[in-house]
Amino acid sequence: MPEPPSPPLNVVCLATYFKGVDFIRECKRLGCNVILITKEKMLQEDWPRDSLDDLIAVPNDAGPPLMIDLVAFIARKVKPDRVVALEEFDVMTAALIREHFCLPGMSSSRAKTFRDKYRMAKAAQAAGIVLPEFVPLIDPDDVRDFMERVPPPWIIKPRSDVSAIGIRKVNDAAEVWRIIGEMNERENLRERASYYLLARFIPGEVFHVDSIVNNGRVVFAGANRYGRPPLEVAQGGGAYVSRTVAHRSENEKKLFVINRQLLKALKLDRGAAHAEFIKSDADGKFYFLEIAARVGGAYIADVLEAATGLNLWREWAKIEVADIAGQVRADSDQQPDRGEQSAGVKPDRRGGNNRLKPLRNEYAGIVLSLSKQEHPDTLAYDDPEIVYRVKKLHHAGLIVRSPKLERVEELLTQYVGRFAEDFVAVVPPLEKAE
Repeated sequence: MPEPPSPPLNVVCLATYFKGVDFIRECKRLGCNVILITKEKMLQEDWPRDSLDDLIAVPNDAGPPLMIDLVAFIARKVKPDRVVALEEFDVMTAALIREHFCLPGMSSSRAKTFRDKYRMAKAAQAAGIVLPEFVPLIDPDDVRDFMERVPPPWIIKPRSDVSAIGIRKVNDAAEVWRIIGEMNERENLRERASYYLLARFIPGEVFHVDSIVNNGRVVFAGANRYGRPPLEVAQGGGAYVSRTVAHRSENEKKLFVINRQLLKALKLDRGAAHAEFIKSDADGKFYFLEIAARVGGAYIADVLEAATGLNLWREWAKIEVADIAGQVRADSDQQPDRGEQSAGVKPDRRGGNNRLKPLRNEYAGIVLSLSKQEHPDTLAYDDPEIVYRVKKLHHAGLIVRSPKLERVEELLTQYVGRFAEDFVAVVPPLEKAE
């Protein structure tokens, strides 16, 4: 007799910000019940309500205890099979929920390694990965020794925030001591100096590698280079740019090797990762900067999909669902392609490590900026290589695709200049996430 059909899998998604629409849609397409928990400030965003079995908003200041209690309430009727963080600020909360309900997935200890820049730096250092010298702002003697050994300029950065939020470039020891003193007077204990790092500032080009991991192996990776370092954009304004790294280039090969070493050292078993590296102007080496256990923001997934035809969110969802169900849930119409860019797993019945094969090997890039206009009009940009126009209030953005990297770079260079005239707005950099 045929086996009875398996009950639908129940996936609880957490999203402090508007992220992961394709993940939600893919889980629903694969037959899952999907519940989304978000913050009140995000409730009116364009969530894929047709793919959600429930949408719950919690207060904007809700912490892990409230979230755990909410999932316990949900579990009275719908037993969760998986809890997934779609956004950086939910990674720890999701881990604590999993531990409370004994669900599979990343533990809070492992999650903290991907949230705390001090922990990730220590883990990378122990694995022999090259990174800028660093010291936590805890022991004055350690800080003093660091500043005597490592010449300025330096970077002071929070251990747990994202992007360039709260990062400051400093040039002398007196400034460092003044900032430490100010931090230690703050009312919020989690904003005091021990929650910050001091690190060597390395001038150079910044790259990012975005990965899908299954059973501890990188099964897809794509490498991109920023037009300007994110810190420079965050603090000086202007357009953000990222584009594909040349296929089979030495830069791509080196980045893929370091990325694999890093993810192995940090013991990511399954999911998405966004890692950033800087190529030093002085010695040409790649230095590890930071990593997150999530899909990269700023439309990075859209850029990679434009270049490869592979959607990070959907492939991550397939791996999560296949891991729960113990059965094949991946598409079968993908074509073989090249090297690590071809890396990406089609899970087999044992959750195997076959690589996902992108549909194309092209190049893509994005130009994105804050806009003076609430609804910026980009229709005057009419090049046929444009494949996506950002639709977000007070943001102007375009994604382009071409078989030739030179054409992508040519268009992005043109657009940066035109955006400066047409759209770019500058606001003071954030000291902390809002």
